[in-house]
Amino acid sequence: MAQKSDKRELKDPSNEMPIDPGSAAADGEPSFEEQIRKLTAERDEIRDTLLRRQADFDNFRKRTEKELQQQRHRGIEHLVEVMLPVLDAFDNAIAGAAKDTAAAEYAKGFELIRRQLWDVLSKQGLRKIEAVGKEFNPHFHHAIAKVETAEHADGTVVGELQPGYIFHERVLRPAMVRVAAEPAHSREN
Repeated sequence: MAQKSDKRELKDPSNEMPIDPGSAAADGEPSFEEQIRKLTAERDEIRDTLLRRQADFDNFRKRTEKELQQQRHRGIEHLVEVMLPVLDAFDNAIAGAAKDTAAAEYAKGFELIRRQLWDVLSKQGLRKIEAVGKEFNPHFHHAIAKVETAEHADGTVVGELQPGYIFHERVLRPAMVRVAAEPAHSREN
């Protein structure tokens, strides 16, 4: 009996024709160069997409951090703003105690507490608006009264009824002031 051989014939690669990378395959496949160009373009597109997404993410992170900082700032600003009447109350208590000799000891305590409160608020960015002796500025001052006087130039702040405050370059409360006005008799001349 003769045995059937199940061996398959192996092709010798040296017997085949070399493949030209620039030529198209016999069965309509794109050439190797076309495949490489296509894959390179696809890779470049994916890289560009990745870079854009990374830049978008960085911008999102920066925007989120900025928004959080702004929210913190607004929260502190609101707290400082509601503390202004407390600061005014201390100023009034100190001024009232200065008139009464029996309350002189209390005035010292009020002054210490007021100084502590001011230190905390100023470290957060609160500044007092300097008003008396300055030229009237509607951005920083709210004129309550005109005082006819020849002692001061017209438009000079001569008195402060309530202090004004700035918080990080934003006016929280304008100073309520009295403004010098030229006397009526000198205007007629």
